[in-house]
Amino acid sequence: MEHLSSLRVGFAGVGGIGSNVAWMLVRSGLGRLVLVDFDYLEADNLNRQFYFASQIGQAKVLALAHNLQAIEPQLEIETVQERLHADNCATLFAGCDVVVEGLDQQEDKKMLLESLPPRQFVVSACGIAGGALENITTRRVGQCLVVGDFTTDCAHAPLFAHKVTCVAAHMAALIIAEVRKKYASR
Repeated sequence: MEHLSSLRVGFAGVGGIGSNVAWMLVRSGLGRLVLVDFDYLEADNLNRQFYFASQIGQAKVLALAHNLQAIEPQLEIETVQERLHADNCATLFAGCDVVVEGLDQQEDKKMLLESLPPRQFVVSACGIAGGALENITTRRVGQCLVVGDFTTDCAHAPLFAHKVTCVAAHMAALIIAEVRKKYASR
């Protein structure tokens, strides 16, 4: 999709949600990314994140950039290895057409949404744990689209690849649909 290649997408967290949305969008033609995460890859991340055992111990943003450029060498990727906080969100994602929220903690999700400009388009996840797929839905809250079952928290249920990637696939599809709608109205 030609318009997707010019889109600049920011990723607030590149774990289960962020890493999977990223590879799906890159395979769909996304050309410009901003990857923000402070974390390092651990062995228990491998069951649901787009990383490999040989990358354990590496910074997630650097490992993901490597994996994505193996798919598309011409990608324009900016990596930022730092923790998001209220004072840096707007700056780090300035110029992004979309921000993918892939944060673990509810208070971090809230902080991100409150720190971005009010008109910033965000795609978020809520309720990605457990194994059931039948209750995955999408809700719009202002400029934010939220995908998940809205009930199953990872504090109460395990995370499985099939559900995490299903939610990520829905998120990627919403981004592509918004881009198509935006360019169809021009």
